[in-house]
Amino acid sequence: MNETITTITVAGMTCGHCEASVKEELSALPGVSAVAVELNPGADSPVTITSTAPLDPTAVEAAVAEAGYSVR
Repeated sequence: MNETITTITVAGMTCGHCEASVKEELSALPGVSAVAVELNPGADSPVTITSTAPLDPTAVEAAVAEAGYSVR
């Protein structure tokens, strides 16, 4: 099975709760099997999303926005 890795940068996360919110929303996207956040409190944080197929960038941005943050 091929996996697709998508890396985004999320602005505004400051704590573990922020990280959990973003992970929860992204994990709910169809095909997502893993979400890894490298939390940089108060700065941009890289987020790596593993999925079974390429993700729709609009859906990714919407999921991050639902968690209360923005994609850079």
